[in-house]
Amino acid sequence: MADRKRSLNHVSGCLLGGAVGDALGAPVEFMSLKEIHHRFGPAGISEYAIAYGRKGAITDDTQMTLFTAEGLILSQVRGGDLKAYQVPPFVYQAYLRWLSTQQTVHFEHLVRKYGSCAMVDGLLIANKELYSRRAPGNTCLSALMSGRMGTVEDPINDSKGCGGVMRVAPVGYFVQPEAVFETACEIAAITHGHPAGYLAAGCLARIISLISHGADLVTAIEKTIEILKTWPFHSECLEAITSAEQAWQEGPHNHRTVEKLGRGWIAEEALAIGLYAALAAEGDFDRGVRLAVNHGGDSDSTGLIAGQILGALLGADSIPDKYRTGLELFGLIEEVSEDLHQRMPDRD
Repeated sequence: MADRKRSLNHVSGCLLGGAVGDALGAPVEFMSLKEIHHRFGPAGISEYAIAYGRKGAITDDTQMTLFTAEGLILSQVRGGDLKAYQVPPFVYQAYLRWLSTQQTVHFEHLVRKYGSCAMVDGLLIANKELYSRRAPGNTCLSALMSGRMGTVEDPINDSKGCGGVMRVAPVGYFVQPEAVFETACEIAAITHGHPAGYLAAGCLARIISLISHGADLVTAIEKTIEILKTWPFHSECLEAITSAEQAWQEGPHNHRTVEKLGRGWIAEEALAIGLYAALAAEGDFDRGVRLAVNHGGDSDSTGLIAGQILGALLGADSIPDKYRTGLELFGLIEEVSEDLHQRMPDRD
């Protein structure tokens, strides 16, 4: 198909775009919309501001997205031609490596418990810049510290926070289309056991997959809804996606419309805001991520989701220089994107 988007430009666009939205939203994550407007003006934040001691700082959202990608890559490096259901344990191991970077458990303890082959492999664990706590979600930390891997069938908790959906975009490139939804659900369920927590993740990964195979965003959403409806307990996620589509169709496209979709702290609201902003962007990456982050809620996560979708649609070339310059870990994100692209099935 002429409009396929499985090139390195689009994979990098997804991962870099997500990091841009994350870094743009990080400084305003805990502000109300009124506070954002007071500090940055009526247009809201539109360029990097200081968070975590620097401009362009990523958060745990981008950290965990990179570890998701690494887990996928290493499932092929170490496991060979695995079935999709065999992939999540490798991602779980990657999340345990991320946990060690948060200084919550010592890396040596993980090696002793899980084995050096499983824990030492990987590019990211050697990157000292990742050894930084960027407000990691308590649900992710507690689930990973429990010593048990959550699954859809055996949930580890009843959380539907957005920590599952914000990290699964790489699944949309790595797993075959027919298995993307379920695999992303299982990867989110490692830490988030509520159906809305993992179904939102399945939806995002499926949308990314469909975009990469040539679908426009509206078609990708509609085809994803068809799959979503076949899963039990899908009503909350379906309602959120439907609300996002309705808000896009009816307008106006502004910050207050975003706030009507929620605050983004829970998975289905974060997905809805990201989808709405990507739809309302009308092909303009800058417009989309600014719309996604300027609200009184989880601005970095909603910015990340919108940036992932827009980057997947438009490619890395669509990201303005003002966002590329100064983005933390820009080179590492490109390197992980290249590795993921090389291991993808049916790549361009």
